[in-house]
Amino acid sequence: MQHFTKMQGAGNDYVYIDCKKNTPENPGALAQKVSDRHFGIGSDGLVLILPPLNSENHARMQMFNADGSEAEMCGNAIRCVARFVRERWNLTETPLRIETKAGIKTIETKNGENGFLASVDMGEPVLEGEARLRGRDFAKISMGNPHAVTFVDSVAEAPVLTEGPVLEVDKEFPKKSNIEFVEFIDAKHIKMRVWERGAGETLACGTGACAAAVVAMLKKNADRVLIVELLGGNLTIEWSRETNRVIMAGPAEFVFEGEF
Repeated sequence: MQHFTKMQGAGNDYVYIDCKKNTPENPGALAQKVSDRHFGIGSDGLVLILPPLNSENHARMQMFNADGSEAEMCGNAIRCVARFVRERWNLTETPLRIETKAGIKTIETKNGENGFLASVDMGEPVLEGEARLRGRDFAKISMGNPHAVTFVDSVAEAPVLTEGPVLEVDKEFPKKSNIEFVEFIDAKHIKMRVWERGAGETLACGTGACAAAVVAMLKKNADRVLIVELLGGNLTIEWSRETNRVIMAGPAEFVFEGEF
């Protein structure tokens, strides 16, 4: 039996396993089993919360998509990891330093009027050019993992389910890509739907929200602090002119616990 905790950030839900004492074998296969929404627990993937490799840090995060593939990072998941180690490992240090395959991320946390909130330093965006695919222009951008951002008139009518799976594996993206469809509302607000690499459409994607916000700031002259409205809730993204770093702020919630 494997104890687990289900958590979600803006509707982006994962199964979390505390690996302070031991780590499950073959986590990729386990991710496929637990993610199944009919025969498993139901999630967008699996996240292992491990001791850090470097004692100067506080924890390490390893994540697997619903299809069993390992991913570099997830903005919504790392906020949940931050809450988990704050409350379950009784860590009081601030900021938290969490190791990921996309590098070390620092997270500030607080309990506000609307509940737990985490702000993550997502690092510097890497602009990787543009591509014309299936009649649409995409901006390619990395937030530690690959993204392709396109603007649409309406995210409600965007072909996420039909074009998303095709674009994810296009030869333009040697490591596959997350695909963001973005509707520009005004300088302070955009809407986004996402086809996540290895998971399909999800209610939110933290790194995708960062990528979409950066592209909106560059191409649509959006403000440097921007609300990204996702199917599962809102994230606030700030891109600093001084440091070139992107800060993502949003919630992280416990859902339930059990044994699998």
